[in-house]
Amino acid sequence: MKHALLLLFMISAQWPMMDYIIYHIDDLPLATACLSILFTNVLTVIKTSTFLAYKHEFNQLMLEFEMMYDELHEADAKRLLVAANVGAKRFVKLYFYSVSCTGVYFTINPLVGMIWDKLQGKSVLLELPMPMRFRFDFESTPGYQLAYAYTILITIVVVIHATSVDGLFVSFTTNMRGHFQALQHFIETNTFDKSDALLQQELRAYVQYHVRLLSLAKSVQRIFKPIIFGQFLMTSLEVCVIIYQLVTHMGVFMEMVVYCTFLSSILMQLLIYCYGAEFLKIESSAVGTAVQMSQWYNLPPRHRHVLRLILLRSQREIIIRAGFYEASLANFMSILKAAMSYITFIQSIE
Repeated sequence: MKHALLLLFMISAQWPMMDYIIYHIDDLPLATACLSILFTNVLTVIKTSTFLAYKHEFNQLMLEFEMMYDELHEADAKRLLVAANVGAKRFVKLYFYSVSCTGVYFTINPLVGMIWDKLQGKSVLLELPMPMRFRFDFESTPGYQLAYAYTILITIVVVIHATSVDGLFVSFTTNMRGHFQALQHFIETNTFDKSDALLQQELRAYVQYHVRLLSLAKSVQRIFKPIIFGQFLMTSLEVCVIIYQLVTHMGVFMEMVVYCTFLSSILMQLLIYCYGAEFLKIESSAVGTAVQMSQWYNLPPRHRHVLRLILLRSQREIIIRAGFYEASLANFMSILKAAMSYITFIQSIE
């Protein structure tokens, strides 16, 4: 119920933004300034609604990863998993600080500007943190204070929900990456110079472990598919809009700072998914390399077909897709290249 109410609260912010766009439809710089914020809000609505729709699946995945960690008894395998999670935690912290700093800048920038104008004896213009138009009188007291508090609350809710869902994706893919590395470690360090019964038991455990990881990967792809599709679609639109704002405000330093930090936060969001999916893709295919590097030649011929099946399956690497989008670092770089092309194109028009 709490998340559902917060979702409705986020959806409510779209009306004043759309009202602002319609009101300034003939002023392209003002309309596009609001469009970038609107796309961010829509993306967070997609993430939150997907989380609510698959809440039980999210919980099951978290419990499954906790169970798999407890089932690892080898110290080296646990160290691989811990090291992967430490790196992911640092990356998510950097992302959270980046998004939070952008949100804080948006919320306090109008206040700083009004205080500066007052200190210089200029007329103070009441500005909101986000481009919005309300049905009540928001240009004078107390409507302005109410609108300002509303935009700050919206910003906080959007930042918390967006970073939480993105952090879950990084956590899931990082744990799967660590478990794939653990499976590689088991295969590479096994001498296979054991009794027939023990060999059957270990090979069966490897196959079950591999199948379990592949099943988890399918679950992650299924529940994150709407989010990844929305992330790529909205990021592509946001990049176009923010690049236009950057080019049209090229001479204004503070505006450049705002849109550069906003653009970096948007790209960091996309990098979250491309980063996790890319390393999952690499580690899933590396299982086959581990089989080739192992001492498979010590296995009796009747047991080698088990490793051969693992090798063949690992050649079909795990790819996180959503519609016609594929989460990968190559596609992330293609969006960066497109952004540079937009800058050149808009500058040539200007």
